[in-house]
Amino acid sequence: MPNPNTPPPLPPVTGPGSPQDVPPLPGALPIDPGALPGAIREELLAPDPVAIDTAAAELKDGLNRCPKCGATDIRHKPGGDLLVCLYCRNEWVGARVEEEFGFGEGIGQLKGTVIASGARDIQADVASLMSFKCAGCGAEVTVNTDNAMTARCHWCRHVFGVNEQVANGAVPDAVLPFHIRKDDAVARIRQFVDKRRLFALKEFKEQFTPENVVGVYLPYMIVDGNVSVDVAGQGEIQTRSYTRGTGDKKKTYYDADVYRVERQVDFTVDDLPLESSTDRGNLDTAANTNNIINTILPFDTKNAVKWNASYLSGFSSEKRNADVEHLRPRLEDQLLSVGRAQVESSVHRYDRGVRWEQERLVVHGTRWVSMYLPVWLYSYHQPGSKGGMLHYIAVNGRTGETMGSVPVQQWKLLLTALTVGTFLESIAIWIMVATS
Repeated sequence: MPNPNTPPPLPPVTGPGSPQDVPPLPGALPIDPGALPGAIREELLAPDPVAIDTAAAELKDGLNRCPKCGATDIRHKPGGDLLVCLYCRNEWVGARVEEEFGFGEGIGQLKGTVIASGARDIQADVASLMSFKCAGCGAEVTVNTDNAMTARCHWCRHVFGVNEQVANGAVPDAVLPFHIRKDDAVARIRQFVDKRRLFALKEFKEQFTPENVVGVYLPYMIVDGNVSVDVAGQGEIQTRSYTRGTGDKKKTYYDADVYRVERQVDFTVDDLPLESSTDRGNLDTAANTNNIINTILPFDTKNAVKWNASYLSGFSSEKRNADVEHLRPRLEDQLLSVGRAQVESSVHRYDRGVRWEQERLVVHGTRWVSMYLPVWLYSYHQPGSKGGMLHYIAVNGRTGETMGSVPVQQWKLLLTALTVGTFLESIAIWIMVATS
């Protein structure tokens, strides 16, 4: 007979790590969301993200076809947004996503999280290798989305593009085509370096070959937001200043009235760009100069067109590997910065400044769109301790804005600083003598 003091067996568990499959214990009460901490309660009660399907139905067979003749040998015409068929010479431009899906509308009414289909969470088990069956000859062609988005059939020369929005981060919602040609980018990079050649590292000058510049489509999340920010702190208005002491012990004192300052602002952000590659978003200035990419912003993202892999022919690309939730903390930091800037004009009367001690951000709604942005990149690796330093010179593929990092010879900078310092000191002495 069973021992009456033995506790009843626990319900069976259907699989490790699957608490949702375990029925509640007898007498257990359901969790009351109101009793949970605020952040956890908001996350549990938040509505599921609303999805917008941006996949191009006409491209789901993996082929980019000319709308006039049906050929697949299509290229991006340099210098503009045109696609050209190399068979019949027909030219056309892809539809702008701003107009096609209404991404420029309703920002002030955004609620919750709206995600375009190309910005969905990346599934870790989705392979990078994608195989397509050629519609022309039946051969199978494989595309590695880690480093390419187009391929050519080795039998009949049909051109394939990865257009189906599989959940591996490779296919965005939109692409902003290159306008700046390679020869223009080379000239801009050469001019940038020539202005800094005097202090440049000898090895860099010897190895500098701007023709090695590479056109890269970098992955970004473009975010719209409907936001409120509350800030509070102390502001000071100076009432007088006075000096005490003599000689080296002289000291200036300030009197000020101190006020409690509170501000609240509602605003929207339109097309805020966030890097969605963790490697490119790594701004460790001791190891790389990735921050250079941010200095060539902004891009005219309003002109981005619906995704078509033909725009990538002849260029390389990086794949997105960060999801919306990974990027949300960075978004909130930037939104707080925007909020502070919004209230700056209202605190000018506090001539001693305002110290913000409390900040509160409320994001009413956001909309996330995955987009490829065009950048010409020239890189140089400077050897050194801890892996050295990776220098970049970047050119905005739309506007031509150029910025970069050139490795310098420190002794030249030091010698110049000492020389300039000595010269200024000599001028000061001469002025004192002349006026005495």
